Amino acid sequence: MLKEAADTEVVAAVRAVAAGERYVHPALGARLIAAEAEERRRAEADPLSDREREVLSLLALGHTNQEIAQKLFISVRTAETHRAHIMQKLRLSSRAELVRHALAEGLLDEPS
Repeated sequence: MLKEAADTEVVAAVRAVAAGERYVHPALGARLIAAEAEERRRAEADPLSDREREVLSLLALGHTNQEIAQKLFISVRTAETHRAHIMQKLRLSSRAELVRHALAEGLLDEPS
């Protein structure tokens, strides 16, 4: 609901919600759809989060999960989870494939 909405719109929205329905102002709905489409496009272009790219870079440079955990101030289990998510998202099955992908993406510069 927009704060500039007419009284009749507010009443209609309250009635819809009270009846168990959802209400989104049409102008907001269009913005939401556009934002979701942009997010989907970005995810398809680069499915990894910034942290996952950081972990991928360290893995490709030969760091162990323990070393990654220490460098990034995370637990070893979290480092392992990031590695599993990276492998799943990129559909990779070996460290060699990780290195190849990181090299292709220019991720082999040592992070600071």
